Amino acid sequence: MANKEMLGADILVNALAAENVEYLFGYPGGVVLHIYDAIFKQDKIEHILVRHEQAAVHAADGYARSTGKPGVALVTSGPGATNTITGIATAYMDSIPMVIITGQVHSTLIGNDAFQEVDAVGISRPCVKHNFLVKDVKKLASTIKKAFYIATTGRPGPVLIDVPKDVTTEMAVFEYPETIEMRSYNPVVTVNSEQIRQAIELILSAKRPVIYSGGGVILGNGVKELIEFTRLLSFPITQTMMGLGAYPATDSQSLGMLGMHGTYEANMAMHGCDVLIAIGARFDDRVTGELEKFCPQAKVIHLDIDPASISKNVKVDIPLLGTVPEVLQELINGLNASGRQASSKDLTEWWGQIDTWRSTDCLRYNRKSDLIKPQYVIEKLYEVTKGEAFIASDVGQHQMFAAQFYKFDKPRRWLSSGGLGTMGFGLPAAMGAQFAHPNESVVCITGEASIQMCIQELSTCKQFDLPIKIIMLNNGFLGMVRQWQEMFYGKRYSQSYVKALPDFVKLAESYGHVGMRIEKPSDVVGALKEGFAIKDRLVFMDFVIDPTENVYPMVAAGKGHNEMVLSPEMESA
Repeated sequence: MANKEMLGADILVNALAAENVEYLFGYPGGVVLHIYDAIFKQDKIEHILVRHEQAAVHAADGYARSTGKPGVALVTSGPGATNTITGIATAYMDSIPMVIITGQVHSTLIGNDAFQEVDAVGISRPCVKHNFLVKDVKKLASTIKKAFYIATTGRPGPVLIDVPKDVTTEMAVFEYPETIEMRSYNPVVTVNSEQIRQAIELILSAKRPVIYSGGGVILGNGVKELIEFTRLLSFPITQTMMGLGAYPATDSQSLGMLGMHGTYEANMAMHGCDVLIAIGARFDDRVTGELEKFCPQAKVIHLDIDPASISKNVKVDIPLLGTVPEVLQELINGLNASGRQASSKDLTEWWGQIDTWRSTDCLRYNRKSDLIKPQYVIEKLYEVTKGEAFIASDVGQHQMFAAQFYKFDKPRRWLSSGGLGTMGFGLPAAMGAQFAHPNESVVCITGEASIQMCIQELSTCKQFDLPIKIIMLNNGFLGMVRQWQEMFYGKRYSQSYVKALPDFVKLAESYGHVGMRIEKPSDVVGALKEGFAIKDRLVFMDFVIDPTENVYPMVAAGKGHNEMVLSPEMESA
């Protein structure tokens, strides 16, 4: 196919095939019809017709998170392009590798307010790693190569390519480069041996250490090295919501998730530590709480691929710039060569304090309630799936319950919008994961408000026979909004009660799926087993839960990790 003259549309599709793209999530429109015609004439890439462009990007996102490969989406110009922005921003905040191709009006019409014209490059600029407007068909192939290179190297992220219609109709020789070099972009970094030495010295001096790992460990494929490093040191480890699964949640060294809704032991250990080793984490506000109160006694080591993240929010004592596996391996080698094993250090007193914090049982809830508790549903989901499912979540209370009660022992099994907090993410992300892993259990944990943001994708699921299991925790409220209004706004529930809900069982059935409504705690396990026994169909499980249940523990705005609200029944920390 190389060195053959062809239409720009065919060049684009052949370039995607050269990048080993399996699935192209998209929605057609006028200016991309030549591209869709080129898709029709080939069989290497499967196009997935979504029902909304936002879902195309979320599905590509779910594919990327669950595989580590870049997700790819294709949409038309104007509203097609603008509908992708929420999905692009979601991926950008969480550093997910994606390539989004938007159609554009004819080059000669750009700037003339042509039909379905929008400045996709300008609109997307704040929420992409990079973007391109291709005006020369001869540069189309190399631009696609650059886009994939930028999206997948360094700190990953979404890259947008805007392609005018005339570029898809013009002829050029197809030559796809094997490699690409960009003078303005060189993400290769060299590990600083002196900083490695300083980090090892500080690690060996620690009396109250904590390892704080984030999503960058998973994105950077550093899970193996993180586990080896953590077990070599015998240090406690806590993980951000985005980092869940990088270190086994069931391991005795794991303190669980930290931050606003983290465990008591994780947050108290962070507050009391003397050496903090941050790995692939960005110190975001939901993790740190009040910055002035964050880890007040700690010396901070920060390992990250992105120099802009180091000392951005929290002052770092020893920066370690590089890929997670490479830097961790250097630390492991240095610790082994030092002859002074940190794992042999006496951390008995520190672990004793941590065990005291653990004894608080901060995740306890009323197990004797006549109403279904959301925590119970997630616990039983974990048991029924044996912790092996891919879990995509929407955003809200159900997201936090899933992060707290589903024990992730493997990476890339937890797919959730962390940075942007995007309602509607769950179902299309689950679609992307199900395409990537057709023989695995894929679950969407959602709420009655979030699911309606992209509920039209039930149609896509039917078209492609995706056997996703939807676990909807239905409390009739915008749950997290209601919780904040209860705690901080005098129980003035302004616009957080969701009225006029559909019959979700009938709605699921109208799309051709299986619908179930569960209203009693005694029916939860049976419903889950019945739902997961149906292997070839989507099952929509509507769990009617206690509408008053809140997510605890909680670190309120302006508070430190040691100022947690544990629950109404337990005193605040």
